[in-house]
Amino acid sequence: MSRPTPQTMLLVGGGIGGLAAALACGRSGRFASGGQGVHLLEQAAAFGEVGAGVQLGPNVTRLLHGWGLQQGLAQHAAFPERLEVRGAISSRLLASLPLGASLQARYGAPYATIARRDLHALLRQGVEALGGVRMELGTRVASAAPAGEQMLVHTLDGRDLQADCVVGADGVWSPLRRQMVGDGAPRVTGHLAYRAMVPQSALPQALRSQVVTAWLGPQFHAVQYPVRGGDWLNLVVIVRGSVAGDPSAWDHSANAGELRARLANAGSGLLDVVHAVDDWRLWALCDRAPVRGPQEMAVGRMALVGDAAHPMRPYLAQGAGMALEDAHQLSQSLLAHGANTVAGLADYAAARWQRCARVQKRAMRNGDVFHLQGPLRVARDASLGLLGSRLLDMPWLYGYRASTDASVKQGIE
Repeated sequence: MSRPTPQTMLLVGGGIGGLAAALACGRSGRFASGGQGVHLLEQAAAFGEVGAGVQLGPNVTRLLHGWGLQQGLAQHAAFPERLEVRGAISSRLLASLPLGASLQARYGAPYATIARRDLHALLRQGVEALGGVRMELGTRVASAAPAGEQMLVHTLDGRDLQADCVVGADGVWSPLRRQMVGDGAPRVTGHLAYRAMVPQSALPQALRSQVVTAWLGPQFHAVQYPVRGGDWLNLVVIVRGSVAGDPSAWDHSANAGELRARLANAGSGLLDVVHAVDDWRLWALCDRAPVRGPQEMAVGRMALVGDAAHPMRPYLAQGAGMALEDAHQLSQSLLAHGANTVAGLADYAAARWQRCARVQKRAMRNGDVFHLQGPLRVARDASLGLLGSRLLDMPWLYGYRASTDASVKQGIE
């Protein structure tokens, strides 16, 4: 079998989605070698990620293992033994799901929790070790347009760059999405996320934890889990509300007293943890309506991955996971279609859009369920008590495998 014709890709954005796409596509051999095959542009002057945690289901860790990152993941992540769902008011255990060896045996890959910064560094190290990927910092893209059988990318510093395809991994406020899809700004959800990471050694022994715990309360919920080999605890509390200023400014300082006041009616199980942490950051959550068709993920020689394509609410813990799945499918689709880049990108979009839309919809629904009040909250808690792990386990999500033929995937997931 002859090797695919080497071509070039220009990636815009050096976050988790962009680095994952660079790694997956660089590993595929689809693009020219010598540092010119995959060219990644990042607008920041230095690589970096904010201090938050990420949950990685077996659908995601399976990909990281396949990219040769198994050892690095084992060094930097935590691998909780179970997921617990508790009432935020009563602290009562409502349901649990074994993770650890149980989930590994079922899906062939582990459930991991990792600091976002550590995941970003792991992907970056994989790209650097790979070679054949040029990473350029401090570069903003002004526009991207077809130019015959190439794409022409104009940068704000006055350069014109050419590539066989352009992939936008430039986040929820993606300029490339505005150009390709033209559907305006993302919507502000009215939900706020307070986030913190703290060394477990700084917490009282009773508050240290090596499990994933979701606390469900009326009009709010919280999630905590270990990261960095279990030495740190990641916390996120999501409430209804808004912040002043531009929501595209991703990170805001937060007042710990204000958060504690919002949770004044919570039980001691959650409040004790919240009161033990003083340093919080605040995000205003934004998303878009679920993907409506493949044209929102690829058009011609341009494609979108991650939050640029399908920003979602964090209530299924799959935002980073979908970006990594995108990257893998992108590499497989382009490889399968050889020199026909347009067909490869079309295959990628056809293979991904329905699954991404499903995850977006489920995340939105989970948010409604997590924040129920009154009799509906009582009914939810009773259902969790009766069905337990059958509600928490999601074979359709964790058992996912990418396809090299989009026609096979339509309607299956």
